[in-house]
Amino acid sequence: MMDWTDRHCRVFHRAISSKAFLYTEMVTTGALIHGDVERHLGFDPLDHPVALQLGGSEPGDLAACARLAQRYGYAEVNLNCGCPSERVQRGAFGACLMETPEQVADCVKAMRDAVSIPVTVKHRIGLGRHEGYDFVRDFIGTVAAAGCDLFIVHARNAWLDGLSPKENREVPPLRYDIVHRLKAEFPDLTIILNGGLTTHEGASASAQGLDGVMFGREAYHNPWVLGEVDSHWYGVADLSDHPPAGSPVVSPVGSPVGCPRGPRLVREQPVVFRVLQCDDGITDDSVRHDNRRSGERVHSARHHYVDLTGQRGAVLDGRHHQASRRQHG
Repeated sequence: MMDWTDRHCRVFHRAISSKAFLYTEMVTTGALIHGDVERHLGFDPLDHPVALQLGGSEPGDLAACARLAQRYGYAEVNLNCGCPSERVQRGAFGACLMETPEQVADCVKAMRDAVSIPVTVKHRIGLGRHEGYDFVRDFIGTVAAAGCDLFIVHARNAWLDGLSPKENREVPPLRYDIVHRLKAEFPDLTIILNGGLTTHEGASASAQGLDGVMFGREAYHNPWVLGEVDSHWYGVADLSDHPPAGSPVVSPVGSPVGCPRGPRLVREQPVVFRVLQCDDGITDDSVRHDNRRSGERVHSARHHYVDLTGQRGAVLDGRHHQASRRQHG
């Protein structure tokens, strides 16, 4: 999905929803340290709030990139621990990091020490065919001890061999019950449900008792789903009903007329909806192509996150939550 949900796509998404919290494509630390920082991190201020998703495994490199993210005005840094691509594995990041939770904890701590913006983690519920609960429970417990308090959980295992990235989004079964067990065991953490969510009604039902949801491919393939975010999750008029002055007209099929520029997110809201770039759907071809262009940047897909509790929403507002993520995972 490289070059699909880029900064231009985020401007388009903002024109559809004034409330959705947008995430970037996954960007590797090498792409920022050795590549064109402005090309990777520059964004329209009207997109705000936007989170940067990073791919990497070296604490020092991640800390340096987190400082860049804060300098550019990003509202959050998210560490990708969910991408199963073979090429990402060879870079020793993505889903394979779940095998070394202590290393992930070191990475989180290094970033938290470097910046004041929130540092979050996106991950799977397990690796390979092993479907036990203890693995992901111990992963979250270890990383949370390093200061991470928000976890975006793709409710599928990542099979690190035998499946393509696309198959990794479809073959491993969805197990929402694991995500609910995590919330029950870690009630003070923010646990966000991701994976297989396509409608707001279905997401609301599946995430009862959790802190939020995140949509992935649906946001890219059916961007008009964002047209209901403001009313469904925030109880305010959708932009399609009352477009702000100077904003483009957006048709029901999602095609913008004119330059798509939506308003800034009003953070003082009790509920938050995110759109994050998926971390698990990148293809080897996209990685190879991106490596040619920027050294080693890899992209993920975009997701939505909605905080479902007013109490937690107040915390998330202070942490700038809502994002847009593209269709990789």
